[in-house]
Amino acid sequence: MRITCLHTAASNIAVFEAAAKALGIAPDTLRHEVRADLLAAAELAGGLTEGITQSTVAVLLALEPHADAVLLTCSTLGPAVESIARTSRVPILRTDEALAFAAVQADGNVVVLCAVETTLEPTSTLFHRAALRAGTRVDVQLVPGAWEQFKAGDIDGYLATIAQAADRAYVEGASIVALAQASMGEAAALVTAGPPPLTSATSGLRAAMKALVG
Repeated sequence: MRITCLHTAASNIAVFEAAAKALGIAPDTLRHEVRADLLAAAELAGGLTEGITQSTVAVLLALEPHADAVLLTCSTLGPAVESIARTSRVPILRTDEALAFAAVQADGNVVVLCAVETTLEPTSTLFHRAALRAGTRVDVQLVPGAWEQFKAGDIDGYLATIAQAADRAYVEGASIVALAQASMGEAAALVTAGPPPLTSATSGLRAAMKALVG
């Protein structure tokens, strides 16, 4: 069994490997492709363009022949999956879609935290669509300054900023917090004001395993 992950940050490899180990997924199941240029292009363009979508689709389809499932781990690029998900030879999944499905199962207020501004629109669309089906209320928020810390290489500061935002959301009444981007996942262990936030790595890998078993 092989699950290939398309990342836009090399640091997400360790995040997904750790999530796989915690879920009991066999070693060497995951393969990783990193295309930081795709997210960089989206940031430069102010969001996902048709050209970047086509480039992302091309990469996903190139990974398909060598995988039993493909996971797109970047929430900014997530909508690119929609045009090929139903026609692909193997499951091609968005980790953020799996996260959205898991988050809206919770009763009460769901707060979704984003670090990258370019992911606000696709993440809001995805989570509000899932919430509408489930009858749940969601609030999608940007964590100011976090992505600048990440790009500067201050990963400890980045994770601390995310955790502080999650703690603040719990204090203000959130029932569950979801961390919209894979790079945010390790901040979940730093949260103290409520249950560990949901992460896209764990949700995405669970969805991939379910699709393969199914």
